[in-house]
Amino acid sequence: MEDVNKLKPSFLSSDESLAVHAGERLGREIVTNSITIPIVSTTTYFYKNSSELIDSKVQKIRSLSLSLSLSLSLSLSLSLSLSLSLSLLIALEGAESTLVMASGMCASTVVLLAMVPRGGHIVTTTDCYKETRMFIETFLPKLGITATLIDSTDIAGLQAIVNNHEVSMFFTESPTNPFLRCVDIKLVSEICHKRGTLVCIDGTIATPLNQKALALGADLVIQSATKYIGGHNDVLAGCISGSMKLVSEIRNMHNLLGGTLSPNAAYLLIRGIKTMHLRVKQQNSTALRMAHVLEAHPKVSRVYYPGLPNHPEHHIAKRQMTGFGGLVTFEIDGDLETTIKFIDSLKIPYIATSFGGCESFVDQPATRNWDVPQEERLKYGHKDNLVRFSFGVEDFEDLKADILQALETTPTKTSSVSHQNGAVFD
Repeated sequence: MEDVNKLKPSFLSSDESLAVHAGERLGREIVTNSITIPIVSTTTYFYKNSSELIDSKVQKIRSLSLSLSLSLSLSLSLSLSLSLSLSLLIALEGAESTLVMASGMCASTVVLLAMVPRGGHIVTTTDCYKETRMFIETFLPKLGITATLIDSTDIAGLQAIVNNHEVSMFFTESPTNPFLRCVDIKLVSEICHKRGTLVCIDGTIATPLNQKALALGADLVIQSATKYIGGHNDVLAGCISGSMKLVSEIRNMHNLLGGTLSPNAAYLLIRGIKTMHLRVKQQNSTALRMAHVLEAHPKVSRVYYPGLPNHPEHHIAKRQMTGFGGLVTFEIDGDLETTIKFIDSLKIPYIATSFGGCESFVDQPATRNWDVPQEERLKYGHKDNLVRFSFGVEDFEDLKADILQALETTPTKTSSVSHQNGAVFD
């Protein structure tokens, strides 16, 4: 097994420098001396002879059909840009191996299909990306796979389930979406590993800069690279990092299912990674400062942010994160219509459902999930007055002024209105 430290040039000691140089410094000279990685629009690379092909399968040489940093045996050839994006992510996650694919959702589904056997059982959390929960609850049962949903911080519940049942995987986000709950990754990993249960952490909201889930004990970490890693709202991608053994098993499933990242998308991913540390640092700072502003505002009834001392897992976040992320979720002191008026009064953020890009986004789960009955939304705590704000890299004072003016234009309380789907607001 290859030493992960060998993948990091000795002169690059920090994540900030690795993000800029790791992939290119390790492999650029193989085909080009250009500063930026060229986009090689090919689906296949050839071997010089049969001996080279055989050697590549036993990992004796480096070739473009292998990860340049790990010499992985693949049945599907990789472009140079994809290979180098792998190198960068391996270095940032501190992983033995990384697999990059077409989207974050692709990464989640491939992990579950590859790692959970027919008849297996999953423990996951109620607060999570809706589509992931839907896949676990509606599709996996068709394969005989069952699931238990628990509160993200229900350690006793997790321990009871893994001790009394054969559980294949504990799958959770940390921080979670949208309430930003934090799982004690070291503790849950210790509990699960005693019973042979894999731990998979979706670290999209944290990013590999703010949190090292593998170092904390997780077996696998997933990132929706569409968000902070890409960072410019122009590329869809996902990645899975972990041990060589586990990622190789997942790769076999991925090769069967498809969902390959294109060379152009991989190039955009590399470009995004180079500035990720600058963007994330700014977003961490803005989000923390705005969380304090929102917490003190009389027209905000509650703020969810792991950097606030009153957050229920603030002590966990301080221990396992170096930054608290660029998302802040909060509740307006009002109803559905009041919250809509607040969002519509904002001038800087786009009303959009993604997060992690240079531009600020805002969304209201009640309107985003308008097709979901209110009672179903409330099961997961998604009140009509809930707001999720993704801070971009705009100036803090501009964002603060915009949010404050939007709050001032919305009344503290409004007359009751119909909350039923299809209601029309005056």
